[in-house]
Amino acid sequence: MKPVLFSLTIVATFVLQSFTAPVTPAPNFTNWDKLGQKQVNFRLDKDVIQVGVVEGLFSAIKLKVNGGDINMHKLIVHFDNGGTQDVVIRKNIPAGGETRVIELKGANPRIIRKITMVYEKENRNDTVTVSAWGRHQ
Repeated sequence: MKPVLFSLTIVATFVLQSFTAPVTPAPNFTNWDKLGQKQVNFRLDKDVIQVGVVEGLFSAIKLKVNGGDINMHKLIVHFDNGGTQDVVIRKNIPAGGETRVIELKGANPRIIRKITMVYEKENRNDTVTVSAWGRHQ
């Protein structure tokens, strides 16, 4: 009988701890702005999403895909000061999916001029739209 009581005590302890564990807030995506979009057409290609200076300062970006699957190889983020940031993605992004959040290098938010995408489209007949989103600090 003692092993059963011991097991119940352990289960009760875990249940109580789950109610008192700190809750991690969900990430705040209200500071995300659409920077631009590009309709991609070819099987293996490189395209550019132009971003205007009026869009403001950003600390992170992500891409969203609609219309079909795309295999994103890499991104090159071009900044207002002439610098760039190469980002290796190497991920198949399904229709309706998105990349991970990509934090931009540097201590301060940055002005983005353009984002160059190197990708491979799975189905040549799909009309795929890739949109770039930037997170304000």
